[in-house]
Parts: sequence; C-alpha cells; structure tokens
Amino acid sequence: MQANEIMINQVHIAKESDTVRSVIETFMAYHISGLPVVNDRNEIVAYVSDGDIMRYIGRHDDFVVDVFFFVNVIKGDDEEFVDRAQRLLGLNIMDIAQRKVIKVAWDEEIENIAAILGKKKIKKVPVERNGVLVGIISRGDVIRHSFKAIL
Repeated sequence: MQANEIMINQVHIAKESDTVRSVIETFMAYHISGLPVVNDRNEIVAYVSDGDIMRYIGRHDDFVVDVFFFVNVIKGDDEEFVDRAQRLLGLNIMDIAQRKVIKVAWDEEIENIAAILGKKKIKKVPVERNGVLVGIISRGDVIRHSFKAIL
C-alpha cells in the first residue's frame, strides 16, 4: 500500500506569509496541531506544529505564558503580558517553523512511512508529488489502514 492510497487529500496549510496568529487560529478552528507551510507554487517550505510554538515561547525568558493562553487568547489585565503576546502573534510563521521538513513521496510504501513516523517521533508527514504538496498522513492513518483488513 502506498502513500497516495491512505493520505488525506484536503490538507489545511499555512502560507509562508502567514502570521503566528493566523496559524494558531487555524489550529483552534480545526482542532489540529500542525500544518505544512507552502509557497505560492504549493511547494512545502516548512512545517509548523504546536511544539514549535511552545519551543519559541520557552526560548524567551521575557515571555511567560500560562497554560490557557492559546485557548483564551490573551485574557487578563497585565498590559506587559498583552504586549508580549501581541508581538508573538504578529511574527511571521517562518520565524518559528521548522524548515527541514520530513516528507514522503506520494508513492512511498506504508511500511516506510510507519518507520519514518516512528523513528523521527513525529505525528504527521506531508506527502508530495513532483515537489508539490498533495496530502498528509498521520500515525492514525497508518494504523487504520494497516489493520483494517485484519480487525
């Protein structure tokens, strides 16, 4: 079985010109935790996950965020906190996205995809054909398709 047989074709994406705010809004609207970032030719140029946002926050000693920040989107009376949060939300997504993207070809075998997801400890992998994003595969997709016939 190949990637093109199990991938999700309708992929939520971020554009390389998007802000952190728009990406977080997409995460919240669709209950997802990661997005491929594409250029105008739909080529994968980066990948951003909730982990990248957490790592960015953790890297900055002057930026302290409570656990409910992303759910409540800046509540509270602390003007300094609001200013710092607004700066984060205004950043271009390419400032925090991973540019070395792990991806698979549309004709990659499912066994290889499972190995990549497991070895690299990632939840999803974009699928490309001729250098263009055509789908995405999650760990759940691999498990469902691997065991569908025998369960």
